[in-house]
Amino acid sequence: MNYTKHETSIVDEGAQIGEGSRVWHWVHVCGKAVIGSKCSLGQNVFVGNRVIIGNNVKIQNNVSVYDNVTLEDDVFCGPSMVFTNVYNPRSAVTRKEEYRDTLVKRGATLGANCTIVCGVTIGEYAFVGAGSVVNKDVLPFALMVGVPAKQIGWMSRFGERIDLPVKGDGQYTCPHTGDKYILKEETISLQSA
Repeated sequence: MNYTKHETSIVDEGAQIGEGSRVWHWVHVCGKAVIGSKCSLGQNVFVGNRVIIGNNVKIQNNVSVYDNVTLEDDVFCGPSMVFTNVYNPRSAVTRKEEYRDTLVKRGATLGANCTIVCGVTIGEYAFVGAGSVVNKDVLPFALMVGVPAKQIGWMSRFGERIDLPVKGDGQYTCPHTGDKYILKEETISLQSA
């Protein structure tokens, strides 16, 4: 075993967990889950069978990552945030064949207590504010807040608000990294320093 596992956690046989990852108190990882290296699964995290988690992903306490969720590298899942995988659940109706895929792309942040409704893609380095409810795709670098979540701005890879309008054209240089962000027709492109 090349990862750290707390004695109260359960990792089912067959689960793949990468080197240097940490599995904390009362975590349950199902047997077909794939988890990358240098990840942290906080207290009371659940990871389903049909889940793929990249490298350096931080999943804070009380998060359940259900089947059909993929988290790319460097994703942050805040405390008690929620994923779903059935759009219209009913206790008396089995809908396991209707699970919708959810993709959270590289570097995205999902704030505490936010909800990600199944079937959406969260773009690279997007930032979903605490308590928000995302029910449609999110652009890369977008700052989303509210219920339902609406875009109110842009965020840098460094995790700070970019001084650009939501719509329009413009340029911004991050004072911390030197990265240059170019906004054109509601899309940001990045030129790394």
